[in-house]
Amino acid sequence: MSKEVLLNEEIRFPEVRCVDDNGEVYGVISSYDAQKIAQSRGLDLVCVSPNAKPPVCKVMDYGKYRYQLEKKQKEAKKKQKQIEIKEIKLSTQIAQNDINYKVKHARDFITEGKHVRFKVVLKQREITNPQLGQSVLNRITEMMEDIAQPEKEPKTEGRFVSLLFVPKKQSK
Repeated sequence: MSKEVLLNEEIRFPEVRCVDDNGEVYGVISSYDAQKIAQSRGLDLVCVSPNAKPPVCKVMDYGKYRYQLEKKQKEAKKKQKQIEIKEIKLSTQIAQNDINYKVKHARDFITEGKHVRFKVVLKQREITNPQLGQSVLNRITEMMEDIAQPEKEPKTEGRFVSLLFVPKKQSK
């Protein structure tokens, strides 16, 4: 983190726009003068915007600034929603009974708010005909359409044909 931010003696611009932590503006002054102001107040000179013309530096307590930045990042991380994807593998020769069983589990996962990816494994010569896998996924789509929707069209990736189902949005 400290590698990204220029501090005190690392700031070597001929002149900088200097601002106080409280909002007081010192104007455009030499970086040497800005460092003197920071030292006299017992604070750090932090380059907030090095790409601006002239670069903007702030006189502040760097430790406190870093602490608040980390606190903000933790808050943002807490608010993120983690999506869990459950994967169910099938073959092209699967019986309808087995499809019903796997779809039942998938429906349970969807009601819990998880995403479900169905993967049809293509074996040997089936690789040349991925439509077999897509037809199995089409049968599953018909069984799942009341509570989930496919995110995209079935996708062929090497030996697999996969389809991701996401829960339908609940209308209020």
